[in-house]
Amino acid sequence: MTALDMFSLKGRTAIVTGASYGLGARMAVTLAEAGANVVLAARSLDKLAEIAKRVEAHGVGALVHGCDVTDPAQVTATVAAAWDAFGRADILVNNAGVIAETGAMPERIPDALFAQTMLTNVNGVFSFCREVGARQLADGRGGSIINVASVAGLGASAHFPTAYQTSKAAVLNMTKNLAVSWASRGVRVNALCPGWFPSEMTTPFFGLPPFMERVSAMTPMGRVGRDHELDGALLYLASDASSYMTGATFVVDGGISSHLGGVDYSPELFAAMTQIAGDFGTRIGVPG
Repeated sequence: MTALDMFSLKGRTAIVTGASYGLGARMAVTLAEAGANVVLAARSLDKLAEIAKRVEAHGVGALVHGCDVTDPAQVTATVAAAWDAFGRADILVNNAGVIAETGAMPERIPDALFAQTMLTNVNGVFSFCREVGARQLADGRGGSIINVASVAGLGASAHFPTAYQTSKAAVLNMTKNLAVSWASRGVRVNALCPGWFPSEMTTPFFGLPPFMERVSAMTPMGRVGRDHELDGALLYLASDASSYMTGATFVVDGGISSHLGGVDYSPELFAAMTQIAGDFGTRIGVPG
């Protein structure tokens, strides 16, 4: 097997959650380009149909399956559909995620928004890991599970959505727990930690010039990521190229996590948060 052959996914099948837009859609097409059939899971069926056409253009199979990751029954049904359509799933990419408390200061976040973020980003990830992992363990053929976390899970970023940061830190430890639990039976579990990339989730922040100035200042490479800059890391984790790797955190962040300290919100950025979250975006105890 040559070095390039190790990255091939020909004949394999991947499940990608949150595949209807943004990073998830990009990941689905990238896996298809490498030869994998792709099960596209998300709530937006119309958008999934469009992504399916892009997947099938690479000569592989695509299956659209509506799924709300917060509903365990829907998760179970999606995984069962993947096995029915393609015989099994060799790869799982847990990409679905939310920031329900976007723009809210920590002291203002309602319980309901905190719970919503945790339910999607933690419970939903675990449900898919459990369902896919159990089947991969049962047939003895192993597999690769990739949990999309975030650089925000590696350490605190002041004023940035608390539930989101908490959920991504939880995903990192979940990944390690499952990795060491399943390693001897051939199922690898790794985490992919992007830094700042353009997506529907980051659009509210990227639309704020003060926020973009802050991101540039805190990123050694001085910019946000470009769409294609996660492709290589994804294929590495999905393929045999990473066959001796499990429980790892693979960071693609332009260097953010490599330096100490950070850049605080400017007065202009604090004001911008109130445009996103209203009263939730204002700090308590700060004179108006």
